[in-house]
Amino acid sequence: MGRQWYENGKLLKKKNTFTDFIACAEYLIDKKFCTKDKLCISGRSAGGLLIGAVLNMRPDLFKAAVAGVPFVDVVTTMLDPTIPLTTSEWEEWGDPRKEKFYFYMKSYSPVDNVKAQDYPHILVTAGLNDPRVLYSEPAKFVAKLRDVKTDDNILLFKCELGAGHFSKSGRFEKLQEDAFTYVFILKSLNMISQ
Repeated sequence: MGRQWYENGKLLKKKNTFTDFIACAEYLIDKKFCTKDKLCISGRSAGGLLIGAVLNMRPDLFKAAVAGVPFVDVVTTMLDPTIPLTTSEWEEWGDPRKEKFYFYMKSYSPVDNVKAQDYPHILVTAGLNDPRVLYSEPAKFVAKLRDVKTDDNILLFKCELGAGHFSKSGRFEKLQEDAFTYVFILKSLNMISQ
């Protein structure tokens, strides 16, 4: 959608990313392409940030969510210049050592905005050896969700002990991971009983 659209989704306009995604979900439901009871969402890494943010903002829109190696502790990570990619990502997200960026990031960071409300079924994955999104980020997100969410929906945290940012290596291992995710979605949609 062009350069201006991209510019309107970064730095101090990052929340447009989340509200655009929510608008798309509402459109799909309004136009009867699907219902809230069938809408599942998924994102990895920075896409996992999107998933975490929209879950906090509009958990009622989705039946299930998959957040793969999600970048959900935005402020903490962006304050640590020793993590690979942090300093180069300041051009995209902003530098939280500056007050205006710190408070803006805090206003959408998924870990910082978990609240007592119903959430859909959620699967969160991590890789123990991930140098981009440390496993502690998704673990912290899941721990906060477990502590405050008000529903009985499935909340799974799966940390691969032999994986990094891009899942396990090997064709069959990747297929096993994909199968696990699909089973989670099918179970969330009540399409399988076990």
